[in-house]
Amino acid sequence: MMRENNVVCRELNCGNPVSVSRGPLIEDGRRGVTLYSCSGDESSIRQCGIRGGPGFCDGGYYHHVTCSESVRLVDGAGLCSGRVEVKSNQSWASVCEADFDRQDAEVVCRDVGCGAPAALQGGLYGEGEGQTWDKEFQCKGKESLLLDCDTSDRENNTCLPGNAVGLTCSEPDDVRLVGGGSRCAGGVEWYDQGEWRTVGTSDWDQRDVAAVVCRQLGCGSTVSVPPGNTTRGFRVSCSGSESSLRECFRSYDFLPGLTVICSESVQLVDGAGLCSGRVEVKSNQSWASVCEADFDRQDAEVVCRELGCGAPAALQGGLYGGGEGQTWDKEFQCKGKESLLLDCDTSDRENNTCLPGNAVGLTCSEPDDVRLVGGGSRCAGGVEWYDQGEWRIVGSEDENQRDVAAVVCRQLGCGSTVSVLPGNTTRGIRVYCEGSESSLRECWRSYDLLPGLTVICSDLLVQPDIFLTDPMGGVFRGHQGPEMFRGYNFTITCSTQPQYPGGSFLLTFTGSNRTQTQPAVNHSAAFLFPAADDSHQGNYSCVYDNYVFSHNFSSESELLSLTITASPLPAFIIRHVVVLLILLTSITTSYLYYKPTRRQKRVNRVSSMDLYVNAMEMVSLSSRAEAGPGEERAAQGTE
Repeated sequence: MMRENNVVCRELNCGNPVSVSRGPLIEDGRRGVTLYSCSGDESSIRQCGIRGGPGFCDGGYYHHVTCSESVRLVDGAGLCSGRVEVKSNQSWASVCEADFDRQDAEVVCRDVGCGAPAALQGGLYGEGEGQTWDKEFQCKGKESLLLDCDTSDRENNTCLPGNAVGLTCSEPDDVRLVGGGSRCAGGVEWYDQGEWRTVGTSDWDQRDVAAVVCRQLGCGSTVSVPPGNTTRGFRVSCSGSESSLRECFRSYDFLPGLTVICSESVQLVDGAGLCSGRVEVKSNQSWASVCEADFDRQDAEVVCRELGCGAPAALQGGLYGGGEGQTWDKEFQCKGKESLLLDCDTSDRENNTCLPGNAVGLTCSEPDDVRLVGGGSRCAGGVEWYDQGEWRIVGSEDENQRDVAAVVCRQLGCGSTVSVLPGNTTRGIRVYCEGSESSLRECWRSYDLLPGLTVICSDLLVQPDIFLTDPMGGVFRGHQGPEMFRGYNFTITCSTQPQYPGGSFLLTFTGSNRTQTQPAVNHSAAFLFPAADDSHQGNYSCVYDNYVFSHNFSSESELLSLTITASPLPAFIIRHVVVLLILLTSITTSYLYYKPTRRQKRVNRVSSMDLYVNAMEMVSLSSRAEAGPGEERAAQGTE
């Protein structure tokens, strides 16, 4: 809603929005409208989208905006930073740095509802395109409004380029976190009308409000948003990009109070979720990127643990941009077991420069706090969330189940959602997601009585295994693959873990369009190849198919690469070597068992002859097995 507020104040020529609120509708018969689709740069609300009609706001609220009226900060990052401009004859004029000092800045920051001045510099937020203010301010620093300050004629009537004064005010101390043991953790409270009031928000808006709170307090990234107690206070709605809660919409309502836990000293920015981004640490109340050379795997383990994420998955310079601010000037020396990055030792950097593109980016795995149970697979079953020392059932409203399921499958690395089934009604954790979150921790949650959620993800089946067995009983796996001699038989076996009964295996061969299919018996299937030739060379894979949960699922193995080679020796040499070995064995056997009697001698001679005949028959059979059909017929003709 802040962009709409900017348009309203601009159209009225009243400076910046100072605060926004919502009050009860005055039943005076006037027609109400809703503004939407403002970019913030429009000169009139008529350029925004408008919805309305008779009775459109019945039972609703009016939107209240307070504008700064006589001074504004433009082209900054929020309400409390920008180039100083003051109203002059119903137009806005930049202020020259020489005409503006620290006491003047204190009044401007107070006038626009911000904290004390933090930075004051010419050209800090550009030059502007209009006129330059022709007076010098002489504030004492205690005035409430800039118009209350005295002015005098400028000594020099020129203002050199680059001297339009830019001002950064600190955020006001009107938001705090209480009861969490740290200024960066606890229930959110907002100081209003002389007292601290509890802040609550709608279910779907909690993560956005929490992000603004952590940003306003300079407390890094949001770690978690546990549910609070229901009480009357501020109801706040944010887009998540605001620099403070003052830029968000607020009203008085009866809602659960918001509890926020921020990371405090480290944050991951410009990533895809809470567990990825460019590493930044707090340095003198500002955030600094960390150079890749000063950050290793053990440092990453501590950061991931502090943010409530899993183990580090990727660590690389420039992975999430280079950042625009300063660079951390120390080298971390974590041991990997610390709970907080601030607990780690540091040392001076050996090299005081950090080349562009070397700001370290970190991707942590999602924490193992979500699981699917009872479905026979880690990618199917009832959703459970580990909370407060126990696994709790997760439920969701009917219209939000697909979004929650998408987040669960994404977090578990299980592909996309195939189906969502309602479970039994029970008390557990009620979750609301938009569907784009990287984990359930980024969704809203509360404790409620709802049907548990059962989710089936696409990567239901585990990856099958593939291996080759040669005639000697050797087993080979992997893409590097085995080598088989031409003419030898081999077997390719597909197998999978015993998840579900039934199913079938499809053996695919990338060298051609040939495929073979066999049913899965005891979760495996064997494909026999009687004689290897060059047409068998190539890559093989097993595809396991099964029909479960009323859907067809499949999973493919890694590739097995097979190479066909010639025998190391010609076949006739192998046959003669075999014959000689058999004859030598026969003679040795006859000699050892030789007896002096003639009968025994005759028996031994007969035995030797039998052994020789048997050996020749074995060689003949071996030759026919190794020879092709043409060679076998030729051999028969010779006989």
